[in-house]
Amino acid sequence: MYTPIDYSNNLQEKYAQLTTQLDALLSGEPNVYANLSNASAILNQFFDRINWVGFYLMDGDELVLGPFQGLPACIRIPLGRGVCGTVAKTKEGLVVADVNAFPGHIACDAASRSEVVVPLIKDGEVFGVLDIDSPELDRFTEDDLVGLTQVVKALMKHI
Repeated sequence: MYTPIDYSNNLQEKYAQLTTQLDALLSGEPNVYANLSNASAILNQFFDRINWVGFYLMDGDELVLGPFQGLPACIRIPLGRGVCGTVAKTKEGLVVADVNAFPGHIACDAASRSEVVVPLIKDGEVFGVLDIDSPELDRFTEDDLVGLTQVVKALMKHI
């Protein structure tokens, strides 16, 4: 049975706790969609001041909407387009302080002002991306990107 935990105030410790909690939650479950669904739920519980968290998964040469928490979202994103498509193409995570200043930004939710996106890599290939949006400018930091990269590595052991 899952129960929310009170995370540490230290950001590195928070991400370590989240990674451990996610790993335990997904342990033993082989279904990709169940694991991504629970991952989006636990990330939604973990973060404050966000309006969307979820996954886009590779399907041919584009990303397709996967499990998420938030308002309905864009369904398909071409590689190289917007923040998610750029991350999928470059295989490098991004923190975007102001999405409206990002070239080619795709506005799925007009309330989103900043974003962090981390690639999901499996066997050296992009499996998809983790996307988290906030209605606040400059909500995410490079420390968030580092922490989420560790979370994604733990997640990918269950995908």
